[in-house]
Amino acid sequence: MTHKKLTLPEKVCPVCQRPFVWRKKWQRNWSDVKYCSQRCKRAAKHTTTSTLES
Repeated sequence: MTHKKLTLPEKVCPVCQRPFVWRKKWQRNWSDVKYCSQRCKRAAKHTTTSTLES
């Protein structure tokens, strides 16, 4: 019997460079998911905003 968890899709977070796997809550919009967490999403937004201000 194969384990389902071993075959889940995986992406790399552009902020922390860590791999993260598919979660059920991302079922409908997996193609749009970019960040592994809210923290990385905020960090990306913060760095983008501060680069535009400079």
